[in-house]
Amino acid sequence: MSWQIPTQVEQDIISGKATYRTFQTGNGGQSILPVPANAYIVIFGYDFSPAGGGLKVMSGLATDSTSRINDELIRWFETQQISFYTGTDFYPFIHHCDVKTTNAPFTWDAQDPSNNFIKLYKSVEEIDTTPIARQVYITSPRDVTITHGLILTSDRVTANAIPTTNRTPQGLTYGGSPQAVNTQTNYGPAGTPLQFMQPSPKDYQDFAFGLLPSNADGQAFATPDITNGLRDATQLLNTYGPTFLDAAACQYYLCLHYALYQTPISAKQG
Repeated sequence: MSWQIPTQVEQDIISGKATYRTFQTGNGGQSILPVPANAYIVIFGYDFSPAGGGLKVMSGLATDSTSRINDELIRWFETQQISFYTGTDFYPFIHHCDVKTTNAPFTWDAQDPSNNFIKLYKSVEEIDTTPIARQVYITSPRDVTITHGLILTSDRVTANAIPTTNRTPQGLTYGGSPQAVNTQTNYGPAGTPLQFMQPSPKDYQDFAFGLLPSNADGQAFATPDITNGLRDATQLLNTYGPTFLDAAACQYYLCLHYALYQTPISAKQG
């Protein structure tokens, strides 16, 4: 487990100033964690089981045990995003999900010219749904909106050579390097995607890389779109058929761990 209860929060739970709670969600991409009136919560960790665990991709047969490249069926599930919106703050988290590859050997009933049986391998790939534990610290006096989705593409729009500045010194950073590094990436709908600007939106103009688009952002996260952006896992599974859509093993599951304080956030917890 890679998260723990913050010391002050744990003391508040033990003393009765706060109550430990969990919130479990999954399946569809949109959930809301309700926060009672005149109260606030502190989310300090979550356990995330990625979507796509019920899918297995079989490769063709081969005479060696080399792993095969992932099929498109599994690639959609390799990058998944969870985000939290408190009404004032936005917290995105992107997870690269592990893909397990196993090679199952078996003997074919045909023979090669030397009358030796041919040993063949079939590669099986699947998403590793071992829960991912993450430490966070999100405080909110309002309902928290939770969004989950799959990301397939991150399209590079522009690349530029980074100039040498006091924030990008030569030799330690890409400042002064002849390499044209990624400076603008699309995450989302083809027409109006989120524009992830690097090194930052301010630097983008200070470094004379061009004008900022209206949807520029300094963080990398996807916005909803069926083709290029954040895609609801159940919407994708439905295209594969009801067998996958109705299978619990294919869904994602998210369990939040938080403390509930039955007092306004501005009140002193003395």
